[in-house]
Amino acid sequence: MNFPLTLTVSDRHSMDSQLDDAVAAAKAHALDGKRHGILVTRHGADTFTVDLSETVPFGLTRECQAW
Repeated sequence: MNFPLTLTVSDRHSMDSQLDDAVAAAKAHALDGKRHGILVTRHGADTFTVDLSETVPFGLTRECQAW
């Protein structure tokens, strides 16, 4: 799986399940090198990215708003 992952959601239920799946995939990749945290960015009401980030300490997930 390549990061960042971009998600476009249609409703609250799909938002929760898609974000949970994307964060779980990011955690699995982060465990390999143990040097990246996870950054979840909301770009709009229905668009998110989930990425591995060197600015987020390993073991943490941070959220930010970019809209």
